[in-house]
Amino acid sequence: MTTIGVGLIGTGYMGKCHALAWNGVKPVFGDGPKPRLVHLAEVSPELAARRAEEFGFEKSTSDWRALIADPEVEVVSVTTPNAFHAEMAIAALEAGKHVWCEKPMAVGYAEAERMVVAARASGKVTALGYNYIQNPVIRHIRKLLDEGAIGVVNHVRFEMDEDFMADPEALFYWKSEASSGYGALDDFGVHPLSLMQFLFGGVTRVMAQLSKPYADRPSRDGGRRAVETWDIASVLLELRNGASGVMALDRSAWGRKGRIAVQIFGSKGSIAYDQERMNEFQLFEARDHAAEQGFRTILTAPVHAPYDRFIPAPGHGLGFNELKIIECHELLKAIGGDGAAQIVGFEQGLEIERAVHAMAQSHREGRLVEVD
Repeated sequence: MTTIGVGLIGTGYMGKCHALAWNGVKPVFGDGPKPRLVHLAEVSPELAARRAEEFGFEKSTSDWRALIADPEVEVVSVTTPNAFHAEMAIAALEAGKHVWCEKPMAVGYAEAERMVVAARASGKVTALGYNYIQNPVIRHIRKLLDEGAIGVVNHVRFEMDEDFMADPEALFYWKSEASSGYGALDDFGVHPLSLMQFLFGGVTRVMAQLSKPYADRPSRDGGRRAVETWDIASVLLELRNGASGVMALDRSAWGRKGRIAVQIFGSKGSIAYDQERMNEFQLFEARDHAAEQGFRTILTAPVHAPYDRFIPAPGHGLGFNELKIIECHELLKAIGGDGAAQIVGFEQGLEIERAVHAMAQSHREGRLVEVD
């Protein structure tokens, strides 16, 4: 396979990220098929045509079903709002296309299960947009954990905070609708959960408390509308390896822009990382001489693959869109038959969804819940 035909549904924030990744993956990595940007779908013909010209797609449509039916499209990027993921992904799989779908998988667990069933039946490759696991820093942290650099992990803390919903007078929009999901729990929580899955194999038991900082928001018609989702979540959890953990999520945290703070405590040391400083992490090793013990900061460099594919010098740093290019490359590797490709497929994604819904159940019932 020298080329692969790409279809893109949705051209908002994440749609542009996917377009940049499809355009950049071949120049960055050099191997695998060259993406051919075949078809783009948006809500109106005018917007679709404009975005196709901007992003470099050959054709455009306002009918996403027409894109999926296009025989030249071999892989479909689904970057629409959460409520549309399941229908579009399932239709693409049934049409024999590979699927790269943004997170979360779906609003409801039953929909996510149907996505897995469709993926199994199709035999096609699926990937979810958990690009934070692609960070060379996170890959190296897992290497350190696998090598026992900090001993047996006994406790972890994950925090994810942003402030895009911090203003109580910001207009009501779809992320405050129940049809979008639970709120911070699945809009945010899936990212720390993907990291937990990548680093530790996932979670087994949870106890959660959800809250709304604001009961309502102004609507476009001049009135106010009740907020239907939870912007804050606090979770106690147990990892698959038996370690205890805490996950704290807040979409209304003034001053936080893209924070995923990770602390990992082991019997021989600790590791700390913050997504807002995504090109560095801190390592403490108890074996160091007492007079020089302390956290040391390690900057990413060409030795932390695949950083070297982008920049030949250490300390210059990658960004969010570079992580999407890495994710795109892993997807293409999987499509090419590489069983070691590092993606979160629908099967693995369902485990994350299961944890999210267990947390929601825990909040409703006020008790500890096992994650089946």
